[in-house]
Amino acid sequence: MATAATASASRFAAAAGALYGFRWRTSPLTHRAFFPKPRSAASLRSRRHFLAPAALHRHDVQIQEEGQPETLDYRVFFLDGSGKKISPWHDVPLQLGDGVFNVIVEIPKDTSAKMEVATDEPHTPIKQDIKKGKLRYYPYNINWNYGLLPQTWEDPSFANSEVEGALGDNDPVDVVEIGERRAKIGDVLKVKPLAALAMIDEGELDWKIVAISLDDPRASLVNDVNDVEKHFPGTLMAIRDWFRDYKIPDGKPANKFGLGNKAANKDYALKVITETNEAWAQLVKRSVPAGELSLL
Repeated sequence: MATAATASASRFAAAAGALYGFRWRTSPLTHRAFFPKPRSAASLRSRRHFLAPAALHRHDVQIQEEGQPETLDYRVFFLDGSGKKISPWHDVPLQLGDGVFNVIVEIPKDTSAKMEVATDEPHTPIKQDIKKGKLRYYPYNINWNYGLLPQTWEDPSFANSEVEGALGDNDPVDVVEIGERRAKIGDVLKVKPLAALAMIDEGELDWKIVAISLDDPRASLVNDVNDVEKHFPGTLMAIRDWFRDYKIPDGKPANKFGLGNKAANKDYALKVITETNEAWAQLVKRSVPAGELSLL
């Protein structure tokens, strides 16, 4: 339930939007903060503690759209309950407890505009990807909601010995949400992870965590990779094939997949999330070079 301060901020946001042409919407957000003492990587994997030095304690996240969709200037910013810009990558908490995680939706299902968090811009808003000055689109619609796990990072200096020694792709971890509802750009979904696909894109490791929104009617039926095959038959193969082949129409080779070309189970997905959350924590503490990445 929104506080009086949040409601006041929402009224102010609506008025400002009418004046300046911004478009706003609000997503509910809850958070249970974790501030564990330093542990070894093995302990982190076994205890499933997630690091959140930049914790968000607001009940609501506001979405501010600037510019027109499908233009170079279009941005989707995130604001806290007071109207202050925050980063969907750094400030939205990863874990809500009880195996539930936040996912930031970048690309709604059944759309083709290649939207992504701008990791090199202050407050890391969502924008449409650009190549050679032109907006990028997939050659065909994506069939699932697609987004990222906040407070994760695939370290480009880390060679994963379990996936052909591939280096991280320098981005947050991607999520494919398989529920039936079409989300909106900037939605914050509460999901449970089900599986992991180890995509290798031009030598870089680009994890795809398969998850389902808790709001989906079938969410209670699926808790691991085998449940996906049972209740969403063919979906894991379809996801793998989609990401394997989507660059082929542009004349590029098909992407590869590690881990035997199959989806790993939920425990492995949680291991990936834990390790990339720990890598993100090192990044925001500046224990590793950030390069052009924004930490604001």
